[in-house]
Amino acid sequence: MQKLDRDEVSIHIGAPPESVYAIVADVTRTPEYSPEVVECRWLDGPAGPVPGARFRARNAVGRISWHNTPMVTVAGPGREFAFARTEPLCGTLQWRYRFEPENGGTRVTESYLVLRPITRLGWIIVSGFGKDRHRARTMRAGMEQSLQR
Repeated sequence: MQKLDRDEVSIHIGAPPESVYAIVADVTRTPEYSPEVVECRWLDGPAGPVPGARFRARNAVGRISWHNTPMVTVAGPGREFAFARTEPLCGTLQWRYRFEPENGGTRVTESYLVLRPITRLGWIIVSGFGKDRHRARTMRAGMEQSLQR
């Protein structure tokens, strides 16, 4: 079984923190920059980046796809945006984006933290039935690609 606990990636973006935050916190735009998220929409209740708002995401790796329903946990315009998702077999992951002014732009840090570990059966699923033997590296590469986009 693979080990997955936490990771983070940072990049400088030549735009103000509020502008970068607006793109990231509008989860419907996530498919524009994420290599795995192919669909994202707000669900009933509060829509938009406010704590407690829920959204439905569809991820895909190769021919394997799955849905999850994250909930926004932090929505601080221009400072921080975070959400967590729990899946029965795949544990609980918290994703966080921090925005810090830097050299006329923004230092964006994307990170994840495993709050509840993934099960053995969950590993089989998220590894594409054993095809992705280095999920932590794949996730890091995905964060790097998302931030570049």
